[in-house]
Amino acid sequence: MDNIDNVGVFLGLDVGKTAHHGQGLTPAGKKVFDRQLPNSEPKLRATFEKLATKFGTVLVVVDQPASIGALPLTVARDTGCTVAYLPGLAMRRIADLYPGEAKTDARDAAVIADAARTMPHTLRSLEPTDDITAELTVLVGFDQDLAAEATRTSNRIRGLLTQFHPSLERVLGPRLDHPAVTWLLERYGSPQTLRTAGRRKLVEVIRPKAPRMATRLIDDVFDALDEQTVVVPGTGTLETVVPSLARSLATVREQRCAVEAQIATLLEAHPLSPVLTSMPGVAVRTAATLLVTVGDGTNFPTAAHLASYAGLAPATKSSGTSIHGEHAPRGGNRQLKRAMFLSAFAALHDPASRTYYDRCRARGKTHTQALLRLARHRISVLFAMLRDGTFYQPRPPHLA
Repeated sequence: MDNIDNVGVFLGLDVGKTAHHGQGLTPAGKKVFDRQLPNSEPKLRATFEKLATKFGTVLVVVDQPASIGALPLTVARDTGCTVAYLPGLAMRRIADLYPGEAKTDARDAAVIADAARTMPHTLRSLEPTDDITAELTVLVGFDQDLAAEATRTSNRIRGLLTQFHPSLERVLGPRLDHPAVTWLLERYGSPQTLRTAGRRKLVEVIRPKAPRMATRLIDDVFDALDEQTVVVPGTGTLETVVPSLARSLATVREQRCAVEAQIATLLEAHPLSPVLTSMPGVAVRTAATLLVTVGDGTNFPTAAHLASYAGLAPATKSSGTSIHGEHAPRGGNRQLKRAMFLSAFAALHDPASRTYYDRCRARGKTHTQALLRLARHRISVLFAMLRDGTFYQPRPPHLA
């Protein structure tokens, strides 16, 4: 964001749950505002209008554009203010240039305001979010919370099985993603209840949910049960704990399915949806993540800027004649980076993507390094698709 010539006051907001601390600076650096603002529309509106009346154009800059920063940004736009966002990583680096080590709301607001005044290139413009993208942002965040909860619960089940019956965990743990296994553990959560039910009954009850794997699964379960003859103290608690965890896991997965259906419905109504989903490896969840993190791509001048934002731009560590090679930066938008990495993995069935990956492997790159390079390559393709509004165009593998 470079056009700041007409700004009359730079208002940095360190946003909070109940109140925000604001500091306003004129282009010359004079402090004209420094106080807390309650997180309510009337107070925010009155402040923005007063500053606009006295100084002209007000540039409101926040360090969190979503969640607790949503209301001040919406009110600022409604009162005619210009808005911008200072990314957290940039803010932390800029804060190191200022004297003192205190971490206070007032200091953070001062850093934001002064950075906007003196280093406008560090800011990101914030275009008004359309209703579909706003709703997708909430749903994608909720879906990610549910995914984390599913992982936590699954790990807890596997941990308990490993503690009391490792052989059984080796059979059921890797298959926990299958609904039939979750259903089985809801009803027979311990080695004893599995034995009591019997091989024939378990095959019969699980077959409707897993026709092709029912017999093989139960045979593997009883082979695992036969491997361990001793009973580890505390095993009886599995009859209570594991079924409860399995029910929680099944519930979370049902919620994720419902949320995914809502996301898919919203996505269909967005004009960029067919562009994004035309790319191999980009399904509903990934397309929604791309929309809420990248939007239409206009905030990024080049594909390199987008790659840097995603944390996929290779960085070289060198000093003198020592070169330690390239590596993916640890920073960047983790949500976008993960989406691009997983979509690259999912796209390995695409001939062009597979050829690019195989070439990286042939040059000595590990599986992860090759996927990161493929993700970086796909960032450039994604940028061109968003810029031109065109669908993915597969190319012959030898040109990929």
